[in-house]
Amino acid sequence: MKHLALITFILAISSGISISQSLNPIIVKAQVIDGDTIPSIELSEIEIYSLIIPPSRKQQKKLTRLIKNVKKVYPWARLAGIQLRKYEKELINAKNERERKKIMKIAEKEINEKYGGDLKKLTFSQGKILIKLIDRETGSSSYGLVQDLRGNFTAFFYQAFARLWGYNLKIKYDPYGKDKQIETIVTMIERGQI
Repeated sequence: MKHLALITFILAISSGISISQSLNPIIVKAQVIDGDTIPSIELSEIEIYSLIIPPSRKQQKKLTRLIKNVKKVYPWARLAGIQLRKYEKELINAKNERERKKIMKIAEKEINEKYGGDLKKLTFSQGKILIKLIDRETGSSSYGLVQDLRGNFTAFFYQAFARLWGYNLKIKYDPYGKDKQIETIVTMIERGQI
């Protein structure tokens, strides 16, 4: 009886070893160079983004604040782009200017109810970054959006009010110039690096 159990045990182990040693070949392209076969594997292109770390402690704190602020307002800018595309579709289907104005009033009320309280809690720096990121997401400055959606007078009024508080709704996003750090941070957020 002991011999039968031992033989069964040995057979079970040997069959397990033979199964685990089965080969799953991987086929790759290869080139023969000077008699040697060298595998040729194409790798996908990658982009490397890195923030420029400033040398002074003060500038490092400033960069840390910028990262924090961009991470806070970027979702709002994305949401603005989504909402704009949603309302543009509705405005295109509007029959006349009166219906268009009605749609915009409803949209403004809906946005104020949903997001107004949270947007009022943004700091001055976060507000400036949000204005730039809205331009990045929508392809139009905040002033241009208000002008297109609400008219020249409302855009002028909003711009005048914004200027009183130190904002400029006409500012354009410059990803290759003065907003390069913000663009790098946004890219890193989109890729899940920060």
